[in-house]
Amino acid sequence: MTNRGRITAVLGPTNTGKTHYAIERMLAHRTGVIGLPLRLLAREVYDRIVAIRGPSVVALVTGEERIVPPRAAYWVCTVEAMPEDMGADFVAIDEIQLCADLDRGHVFTDRLLRMRGLQETLFMGAETMWGAIASMVPEAEFLKRDRFSTLTYSGSKKISRMQPRSAIVGFSVENCYAIAELLRRQKGGAAVVMGALSPRTRNAQVEMYQNGDVDYLVATDAIGMGLNLDIDHVAFSSLTKFDGRRMRHLMPNELAQIAGRAGRHMNNGTFGVTGEAPTLDEDVVDAISNNQFAPVKKLQWRNARLQFGSTARLIQTLEERTDDPWLTRVRESDDLGALKALSADAEVAARATDGPSVRLLWDVCRIPDFRGISHAEHALLLTEIYNFLHESGRVPNEWLAGRVNRIDRTDGDIDALSKRLAYIRTWTYVAQRNGWVQDESHWRDATRAVEDRLSDALHERLTARFVDRRTSVLLRRLNQKEGLVADVNDKGEVTVEGQFVGKIEGFRFRQDKNASAEEAKTIRAASIQALAPQFHLRADRFYNAPDTEIDFTEQGGLMWGAEAVGKLTSGDDPLKPRVEAFVDDEAGADVAEKVQRRLQHFIDRKIASAFEPMIKMQADETLTGLAKGFAFRMAEGFGVLPRGDVAEDVKALDQDARGALRKHGVRFGQFTIFMPLLLKPAPTRLRLVLWSLSKGLQDFPEAPPPGLVTVPTISGLEPGTYAMSGYRAAGERAIRIDMLERLADMLRDQNTRAGFEATADMLSITGMTLEQFANLMEGLGYKAEKGEREKVKAVVDAPADDVPANPIPEGETAAVAEEDAPEMEVFYTISWAPKRQQRPQGDKPQRRGPPKGKGGKKGGKPQRDKAQNFSARPPKKEKAIDPDNPFAAALAGLKKD
Repeated sequence: MTNRGRITAVLGPTNTGKTHYAIERMLAHRTGVIGLPLRLLAREVYDRIVAIRGPSVVALVTGEERIVPPRAAYWVCTVEAMPEDMGADFVAIDEIQLCADLDRGHVFTDRLLRMRGLQETLFMGAETMWGAIASMVPEAEFLKRDRFSTLTYSGSKKISRMQPRSAIVGFSVENCYAIAELLRRQKGGAAVVMGALSPRTRNAQVEMYQNGDVDYLVATDAIGMGLNLDIDHVAFSSLTKFDGRRMRHLMPNELAQIAGRAGRHMNNGTFGVTGEAPTLDEDVVDAISNNQFAPVKKLQWRNARLQFGSTARLIQTLEERTDDPWLTRVRESDDLGALKALSADAEVAARATDGPSVRLLWDVCRIPDFRGISHAEHALLLTEIYNFLHESGRVPNEWLAGRVNRIDRTDGDIDALSKRLAYIRTWTYVAQRNGWVQDESHWRDATRAVEDRLSDALHERLTARFVDRRTSVLLRRLNQKEGLVADVNDKGEVTVEGQFVGKIEGFRFRQDKNASAEEAKTIRAASIQALAPQFHLRADRFYNAPDTEIDFTEQGGLMWGAEAVGKLTSGDDPLKPRVEAFVDDEAGADVAEKVQRRLQHFIDRKIASAFEPMIKMQADETLTGLAKGFAFRMAEGFGVLPRGDVAEDVKALDQDARGALRKHGVRFGQFTIFMPLLLKPAPTRLRLVLWSLSKGLQDFPEAPPPGLVTVPTISGLEPGTYAMSGYRAAGERAIRIDMLERLADMLRDQNTRAGFEATADMLSITGMTLEQFANLMEGLGYKAEKGEREKVKAVVDAPADDVPANPIPEGETAAVAEEDAPEMEVFYTISWAPKRQQRPQGDKPQRRGPPKGKGGKKGGKPQRDKAQNFSARPPKKEKAIDPDNPFAAALAGLKKD
């Protein structure tokens, strides 16, 4: 061991400014070298020094990066890549406690024992190394540094309740991704920092966290190694990790190294656990809070005085033991395992027979297994590289280009890009080695360019998967208590601060369906706050909108264009329904009241217009007595009353009362009392809605399409449905009530007792086939008997000169005679069948007989009948006066006189 210059051990917990102090000391010298545990940290320190002294005098050397300007004076390196025997004025080793690390400890121990600056040497790390350094480097001075801020334990917290500016630590890629996904849904997203990331990807992720795009960081224990971030709280998602060989619990000093990232400079920090991690024991909490840990007793060591006479001798020196009580031989490392595997290869053994060949073999075996596929695969790759280097002194351009080009793709998901980045690190490492490739500058630039492209693509994929830009932007604005700017385009799409958040439908905000339940609360809070002025503007526009822009649906909904703005509810009067406006509570009472008032005006005017004849009749003060009461009955039936329901009331009306009602458009039909103007499509559609509201129906029936005379009957409908639709059910079909009355008029001239056949006019007005008409008549209480008869052919006049119109060719007379059989046709004889009929769906029992005609009464009074359909009674010898016929009544009076 050679002692040169002053040696100082700067020891203390995290956030004591040790690294900052080392940078200041190095820049105080003409030249310097600083070794750092991670290439991520090395890049951070490099950037800081470049910002102070410029890039022309600062070098960066790691396994995969090599930036060495000609006038380099200050070298920033990973510990493994530190150049030896440079003769620099200043040397510093950071995180010196890693001398006890099972995998890399021997490298740090070697630097502790052998690396010295000509004028000054610094070792920075935890106080646990005090005794080891004092024993191994007795000339060292010690400088203890205290933490700038306090670190306190806050217990366990759910991720949903995690405070902003928190880092959640996981110890596997899968665990980190799962936490980041949860944070995206609940908090808008998180940056992801892992040791396996390239510096470019890591820097992009850190920048996203540092500038406030996201408030959460998900990281592995890599952040414990000096990465300077603005973290207020560190939460452990697990207290165990896989160290490459087994699962083990983290030691208190390891937890402290990570927890110490919380609190920057004078800002206090907290630490705790989350997820399935158990709460920390009190003694562990006290140790972390007070920085009191068991001192390091053993340093990992490997012999550095290697002999390259043969592969066997090299392996022997690497496995050499030590008697120093402070040192313990490191377990077999990856490079030694690779050396043993390659030495067993016959071709490699044949080549490695002298000192230079064995030294070259050892250099190749030190290529890290970035890919992590398997030891055998890694050994095969190293064998190829060694054979190339030993045979020609270079890795062939074509061979290297083929492997780099296969990796140079930015498609695929996070895992695919991460694998390609691991692969390119191998070729970046090869390109950085002096003399291994023909055009070092070209291959260093080429591999670096591929890594940059893959790094940028990986950053994009990580951001796309684990960051919801929309939620993070809104959260940041809310946390900063800034006014949010909302915009609503002509499609109702809402953006807040440029982020799409949903749509306004009427006066309700509909969030983006892609938002999860956890995101919903945040988005809604931000959006409603910004949308308040928009609701008022829309309410003013709606209040002044014409009625033509508003409509109601068959289910009682109220629409403003294509947007639902309310619904109808039943009121005290069936013709005066109430309105329930669809307005978000956040829009305010003023908006809700304005929308409700406008909708009420609309539906009131709609009813007044559609039912104007009926409303005028109801308000007619000249109607008195029974006529006045019947007008109210018509209003209760929305202008349509099956005659069977009001037979007694109709019977009680005298001719004057009937005449007064007829003046208002009331028609006393054979089957229905109705107002023809109210059978038009618009009143019918509104009548069904009002009737459904009065009945308290859940599903409102829809009106049949306009223009149909008959429609198929449907079972299970609410009684009265067909009447309110302007139809009467009869058999398998329902017929429009005004066309049914026209049919009744035609039946008056028919002998319903003896039977009759349907005329062409009957079939025409109903639009039915003969079979359908027969079924309809059966539904009205008639009997239809089917029969067959010879069809009567029309007579065709013979052509001139008695020449047959269709002369039969010679020899075909017999065949034609056989085919000339009589053609049969089906007919129905319809007659009145006074028997109980099944009540048609949706209508009340019918209590009247058939229309008067040759086979029925001409003047009999309406009789109550127990049948459920309107029925026809056979004529009596004594003719009665038809109360619906004023001329018949007058004629009867004259006869009496």
